[in-house]
Amino acid sequence: MASQTSQTPEQLVADLVLLLDLEPKGGDRFIGRRRPDGTGRVFGGQAIAQALGAARRTVDDAREAHSLHAYFLRPGNDDLPIEYRVKRDLDGRSFSNRRVVASQDGKPILNLTASFQLPVDGPSYQSPQMPDVPDPESLESDAEIRKRLAQYLPEGQLRTLALRPNPVDFRSVESRDWVNPEEREPISHVWFRTVASLPAEPALHRAVLSYISDFQLLATAIQPYGKNIFDGSIKAASLDHALWFHEDFRADEWMLYVTESPWSGHARGFGRGQIFTRDGRLVASVVQEGMLRHT
Repeated sequence: MASQTSQTPEQLVADLVLLLDLEPKGGDRFIGRRRPDGTGRVFGGQAIAQALGAARRTVDDAREAHSLHAYFLRPGNDDLPIEYRVKRDLDGRSFSNRRVVASQDGKPILNLTASFQLPVDGPSYQSPQMPDVPDPESLESDAEIRKRLAQYLPEGQLRTLALRPNPVDFRSVESRDWVNPEEREPISHVWFRTVASLPAEPALHRAVLSYISDFQLLATAIQPYGKNIFDGSIKAASLDHALWFHEDFRADEWMLYVTESPWSGHARGFGRGQIFTRDGRLVASVVQEGMLRHT
């Protein structure tokens, strides 16, 4: 594997696809790969996406995930693989339901329930309209902004996170100052897509979106405090996460992630998000609660 500083976009995305692939161990048991450039703690989106992938392996190919609900129980360790055990709770005429327990060193770190549906036609409408925001081509990549600002961060995990190459290109509509953030309304708009093309497999695109969906919500919840995840003043961790897939999409094409946090308190922050394709289709909705503590 090439060093992280020399990887091409295609290599970064290939590594993401490999990370989300699973090693079957028989009996609806799977092993998830670990991220070789991890910083010690498993990213929640990785565990969600791998657990969804484990559930998907036990469902008929014609059925696609339409929702998942997950609870984070313990921090995951980047130095260890993750074991996923799947329970087949239901296989009905149209729906299948699966429960997944993710464990490391014999202890559960995540519980996930996922539901899958055989595609059918039915009444349809979409009430929220995609916000009118600048095109992604007119915005600078968040990675480039962080790279410039990383010089102000001390050596350590936060600086490593700021500089680590990402297989996803995020472009924030609202300007961000990760060094001296200002207090602002808990709403954000971020364009994203993978930095290179993905294989044309709907289940993979759902897994990648599951991975991406954990990136933005807690960051939005701390905006009213004038803080950010890089200054070390707030400790943040996802507690639970729910995701609904409404329509098909491609995660390697520009999508807009609209997030808001209507409430925060008692060392918790609540966030919700909507994900639109560039042509305005609402393809996914997200809800999350996370721990927010002053350090």
